[in-house]
Amino acid sequence: MSEKLALDEQKDVPQPKNLDFIMDIPLQLTVELGRTKLLVRDVLQLNQGSVVELTKLAGEPLDVFVNSKLVARGEAVVVNDKFGIRLLDIVSPNERVDKVL
Repeated sequence: MSEKLALDEQKDVPQPKNLDFIMDIPLQLTVELGRTKLLVRDVLQLNQGSVVELTKLAGEPLDVFVNSKLVARGEAVVVNDKFGIRLLDIVSPNERVDKVL
């Protein structure tokens, strides 16, 4: 009887989250420069050299998404002739896990 009580008491005690089992799961990271909406006719008229105006202003932070969920904001940088992103603002780790899963 006391053994059953001990098991019931353990169920009520919050257990620390162990995330080791998900650390090797691949995720898709996307950096968004901006958005716009276009009509089909406008898309069909795009040519090399066309300019598409985006919703964000120059100098605004870029949005960083993991699996389509916003997790951070940052700025574009160049590293070894490749684009990168320097993170400026990150949501808390718990919020990130909740948004990603």
